[in-house]
Amino acid sequence: MEMMSGQATVGRGGARGAYTLALVLVTSLFFMWGLSYGLLDVLNKHFQETLHVSHAQSGLLQAAYFGAYFLWALPAAALMERFGYKTGILLGLCLYAAGALLFVPATAAASYPMFLFALFVIASGLGCLETAANPYVTVLGPAEGGARRLNLSQSFNGLGQFVGPLLGGLLFFREREAVVADATDPVRAVYIAIAVVVVAMAVLFWRTPLPDIREKQDDGQPAPPKVRLLGQRHFVFAVVAQFFYVAAQVGVGAFFLNFVTRGGGVTSQQAAFLLSAAMLLLLGGRFLGTALMSVVAPARLLGTYGVANVVLVLVAIFSANAYVSVGALLGVFFFMSIMFPTIFALGVRDLGASTKRGASLLIMSIVGGAIAPYAMGAVSDASGIAHAFFIPAFCFAVVGWYGFVGSRAR
Repeated sequence: MEMMSGQATVGRGGARGAYTLALVLVTSLFFMWGLSYGLLDVLNKHFQETLHVSHAQSGLLQAAYFGAYFLWALPAAALMERFGYKTGILLGLCLYAAGALLFVPATAAASYPMFLFALFVIASGLGCLETAANPYVTVLGPAEGGARRLNLSQSFNGLGQFVGPLLGGLLFFREREAVVADATDPVRAVYIAIAVVVVAMAVLFWRTPLPDIREKQDDGQPAPPKVRLLGQRHFVFAVVAQFFYVAAQVGVGAFFLNFVTRGGGVTSQQAAFLLSAAMLLLLGGRFLGTALMSVVAPARLLGTYGVANVVLVLVAIFSANAYVSVGALLGVFFFMSIMFPTIFALGVRDLGASTKRGASLLIMSIVGGAIAPYAMGAVSDASGIAHAFFIPAFCFAVVGWYGFVGSRAR
């Protein structure tokens, strides 16, 4: 397979080293968007307290964030089809940095709409990064190892999601009386630091040759034909499953702090630290899940985890014991661990030259994360936070069905 990187061509002898370097660099991106998402769930509760928005209004953070994924996925895929994965990564990093810097005027004005716009710009960049990085990892090596490689890279996404709530809990929920503008100062500092790191990463990617896999064989044979995506039922069902999975993941994360603090015995800062612990469980689950996939079929493991999460969410809703309820909700994060990368890898399997376009549609399905939090917030405002969690319970049932049934459809 011909390898194009910048203006250089990587031959067979250097392909393995080029693949390894590319995998390491791209995996660092998974950490950065995990960090951004981990901070988002803490901002949800932080803005409820400092800007006095309702649960439904706070769900607009996720709507702006994941709505951007929906809008950017197809343009990013079209860009990469013409110019390659590296171009998509560089555009994504530039938008990420620009959105982080927009937190400076947003905090100065203490304006919730400005925060929403800044997060929309950040997520526009992340939509480009995910559209590039997820399929890129799956093709950096043998096809049969695609799901394992993606789960490994997604493990570092989990690490970023662990660091985000920990950082937000330490800085955003300090025990002091303050006006709104002072309360948002730590938010500004965190996002300025993120912008600096992201700009440095963009420079590194720009200066580093990366293999860009083209649809052309070394032996001169024509590229594999593009498949009709709507005719691939395993792919169509993957888009549906990913929509509901992201809806569940984002909804559970967005209102985790509200669920844990509802009895009054846990502060917002303590709840943020618990969310960080939940992300640590998600991280451990990804490493364990990656190992389990060497002995258990990814689709079967996905189905089992989906059913487990339906049970755990129902336990969290109905248990009268606060420790059991919170413990069950923490367990949900462990079993969410493999879901996104496994659905993604199963969905893009056998798409050939249509892989980039298929990947963009799977990234568009992340729009589920824009819808579920607002719906959960509305239910919470009307009848209580526990009732809102029936929504992710249903979503996990769809994921379980895909693992056991939908992923096998051809």
